[in-house]
Amino acid sequence: MNTTTNELRTRNLRTVAALAALFLLPLLISFWLYYATDWRPAGSTIHGQLISPARPLPPLSLDGTNIFADKWTVVYVGKGECGDACRRALLVMRQTRLSLNNEMTRVNRAFLATEQCCNQEFLKREHPGLLVFDASDAGVQTLVSHFPATDRDYQLFVVDPLGNLMMSYDSRGNPKGLLDDLKKLLKLSHIG
Repeated sequence: MNTTTNELRTRNLRTVAALAALFLLPLLISFWLYYATDWRPAGSTIHGQLISPARPLPPLSLDGTNIFADKWTVVYVGKGECGDACRRALLVMRQTRLSLNNEMTRVNRAFLATEQCCNQEFLKREHPGLLVFDASDAGVQTLVSHFPATDRDYQLFVVDPLGNLMMSYDSRGNPKGLLDDLKKLLKLSHIG
């Protein structure tokens, strides 16, 4: 009976060791791959282009209040005549903000017109609440110089409540990416 008990005990220990290896081996392999090799997962959860490091922007005042203070701001920088690219970008901004539902009051929209400002009638009719700034003002010109100049006609920019330029989006792409990222930012942010 003693040999049967020893065989049973050995078999049980092997079973426990096999189960432990089944659960621990993948964990050990993943730690080794992540920390001991140069392999990193390629995935990302953001849809826009992160501007790193974030660029602090000079304050932009409207009636004595900095528009970048205490709110997230989606900014479009383009010609004031507002051609097709501009109209698409402003539409994406408006619809994205409206899609935020209860959180939309935490987000401003701003249009920095670089030249030929502006078709005020169109902007007031189609985009109520849009903050419009003319670059003929020296302060606005200084601010515009902080934004990336490449492919600007198709870019939307996100400015955090501390006044830092932090992300850009291609307005020709799927606008759901901007919406998803704004929802995440608003959920995680305790400011703005």
